[in-house]
Order: sequence, then structure tokens, then C-alpha cells
Amino acid sequence: MAVDYDLVIIGNTPAGFYAAAKAASLKARVALIAPEPLVNAGAHSKALTQISRTAQQMRAAHQFGIYCDTDEQISAAPQISVKLNEAMQWCAGIVSNLEAQQSPAVLASLGVDFIAGAGQFYPKPQLGFEVKDRRLRARAYLLATGTLSAIPDIDGLAATGYLTAETISQFANIKPQPQNLMVIGAEPTAIELAQTFVRLGKTVTLAVRSPYILPKEDPEAAQLIQAQLEAEGVRILTKTEVTQAKSIDGKKWVQAGNQAIEVDEILLAAGEQPNLDSLNLESVGVKWHLRGIELSEKLQTTNPRIFACGYNLAHLGNYEADIALKNALFLPVFKADYHGIPCGIFSDPQLARVGISEAQARSQYGKDVLVLRQYLKTIAGAQMLGETTGLCKIIVRGNGEILGASIVAPNAGELIYPIALAMRQKIKVEKLKLPAIWPSLSEITENTAAEWSRQRLSRNERLQDFLEGLFNWRRGRFK
Repeated sequence: MAVDYDLVIIGNTPAGFYAAAKAASLKARVALIAPEPLVNAGAHSKALTQISRTAQQMRAAHQFGIYCDTDEQISAAPQISVKLNEAMQWCAGIVSNLEAQQSPAVLASLGVDFIAGAGQFYPKPQLGFEVKDRRLRARAYLLATGTLSAIPDIDGLAATGYLTAETISQFANIKPQPQNLMVIGAEPTAIELAQTFVRLGKTVTLAVRSPYILPKEDPEAAQLIQAQLEAEGVRILTKTEVTQAKSIDGKKWVQAGNQAIEVDEILLAAGEQPNLDSLNLESVGVKWHLRGIELSEKLQTTNPRIFACGYNLAHLGNYEADIALKNALFLPVFKADYHGIPCGIFSDPQLARVGISEAQARSQYGKDVLVLRQYLKTIAGAQMLGETTGLCKIIVRGNGEILGASIVAPNAGELIYPIALAMRQKIKVEKLKLPAIWPSLSEITENTAAEWSRQRLSRNERLQDFLEGLFNWRRGRFK
């Protein structure tokens, strides 16, 4: 029986848009089914983070001898006020610009059939997808619906009310304006929100169940970020589980460990879960759970005609879409390879990571592990920027093979890239000793890589003895 499309894509994410445009460019007949407009759910909070960073830079301008006050004798940091309504309007403008780039008109110009609305799979008489009373049949299907904020099981939370990364744009509409916030979660989004709002002048408490924030990251890097947040005024409650929330006389109360804390608003950032509830996946044999979809290395679900992208690692949506498209449109022989692909956290300073941690490396390779480390304060460019909190840490084997790295620095997401590329291309760490432009933050990578030669020499006593003898002999012969 003939099909309507080569590929039907379900989802209103950037990965879904990218997949639709790419499939159309390959001359496939493709439909994209999604609520209108297509959006990037994290764009609003990331734009708000940039506003808070600008405010923080203004507060720190006095260290350069720059003052906003007319009285030049004032030595304290100036008081910066943020008009949240205007800030939110700027964020909304950013989101609107991004939406315009992924509009139905743009899709139509690319040759994609855009169908606005929600739908579900149907299994019989043949596999298909139903939307707006239309039954679409395709050779293959691609799920790109992304994730939603996971809602923890906290007694009374739903009745008390909360905001998530998806609903943070509503913050400015709350009257009176919340001043005292509780952020729940140890995930990257929780750290970003906590720092953003404390810089916007709010009182922020962050509750995490782990011994320190960002438990999946290198402990040294995570603790640097934690120290920065605490220095800026975020109250961090570690090893603390939030068990109850309730509203009393118009105030919200949160039971965090053995403390009852009064707050004006609750922000949830306790992880993510797949946005798949309404698709009727069980009827077509697709297995999934709250941690994600069961996928093969070829990004096939348990139904071989249905593929998925952008779930377990959202920032890899386009990469996964490329793999899934080739397998869906041609032959399912291509495998996703996550080796050497970095991830980042938009705190300030940023934290970027690639590969495995020091603990994982020592578990796998024992004594054949070297830890190369340099601190940002040793870099001239960081001193000139007034940004000296941070480090570069590269984990290597004795032969120079790069196993992983963590960077805490401004623009760490850019600084991690050459290390990630070296890992992916199996380039040894000594090749990273490329002279960096001076002054620039990229010196941190060069200097850290140079540690490999120094540590190799310190471990090789025979070579040290030989070199010492050689130079003693040469000095003795020189006339």
C-alpha cells in the first residue's frame, strides 16, 4: 500500500525543525506535526541569565575604576536596579525572533508540510499517525517532542503552585512581585536559575539532596561553582530533601529537611522527563519510561519504523536528527557516537565537560592516569577581564590519550571545543600545546596541556638522571 510521506516528524523542538528541513533538502516528502509555534523551551531562561550577567558586570565595574555615580569618591559597588517587566519583554523578543526563524512559512518555503496540532499513533490496519481527523501514513516516523520539567513527588506541591523553566516567563506577571525564592533541584537549570535570580536582586535558597551541587560533574569543578553561588548570596542547603509544600495565609511554606521555610515562589528544576504522554506509543510497541525512550545505537525505538532524537541529551538534538534521518530514509546502519561530545552549564563562570571524570578514569585505568590542572588566575587574559575564578582540568593516560576534561571559566563552552575535537579525532594531549593568542583565555588549554610533559618527566627518574648528567658533562667541557 502506498504511503503519504517518506517521513513524518512529530515535535515542536529545534531538532524537529532541523530534521524536517534536512529531510526536505534530500528531496524526501516530509510532514512536521507540532503545536504552533515551534519553540526552544530553554531560550527564555537563557536570555534572562544573560540579563543577570550584564547586571553583575555593572556591579563589578568599580574594580576597573568605573562608577555609575556622579560622586567619584564613592568606592562601594553601585546599586543596580533591574526592571523585571522590561527584562522579560527583552527575553520575549529573543524568543519571538527564534520562533520566526522556524515559522510555518519558513517550513513551507523549504518544502515541508507543516500540520499544526496534536495527534497520536494508531496501529491498525497499518501503522500511521492521526492528527485533526487526518490519518497520515509514512515509511518512517521521527519523534522530536523533547522533554518537560520533571515534577517531584512533594506533598502539597500542586496545590501550592510553582514555576518551571517552561513557565518562567510568567514570573513578571505575579503580583506582588516575589522577592524570596526557593529553587528545588541539583540539575544545571536549578543552578542557572538560582544565580540568575540572586543577581536580579531576589533572595534565593537552593535545596539539593546531594552533598554538593551538580553531582554528575567533577567535584572540584562543581565546588568552584558552588562557592561562587554562595559568594553571590545564594543560600545552598545540601543533603536536603523537600518533602512538603503548603500555602498558609497567602504565603508559601516549604519543608526542607528539618526546616520550614517561608517563600514567595517555588522554582522547580529537578530534572526532565519525555514529553510523550499523549502519543499512544504503547499501542504501536514503543517502550519508554520517565528516564527516556528505549533506543538502539541507531536511534530506533522498539518499533523499528519509529525513530527518536533529542531526549537523553537535548543539546545533541541536531546530531541525533542527522543519524536518525539517514537510518529512517535510507538503510538503518548508522550509529550514534557520543565520544568526545561536550556538554555545558550556563552558570557564571560556565562549566563545560567532555569525556569521563577523574574517578571514572582511575577506576578503568588505575595508575595509568595523569591529571593535568591549571587555574584561571594564572592567565593574563583572565586577570585583565577580572575573571579569575576557574580552572582547566584534563584527564589523560600516560601515553597522552585524552580521557576527559572539565573547564570552569567564562565562555567555557567555547574553550572546551578544541579538547573535545582532539578526543573525537584521537589526537594526543601534546598536540594541544599550540601557542594561544596573548592575552586570551585559550592560554589555559595550552598551559594545561603543557603539564603532560612536566608530569611525564617527573615520573621518569632515569630520564631525569640522564639529563642532569648530560648538562653536568657539558658544563664541565665548556671553556
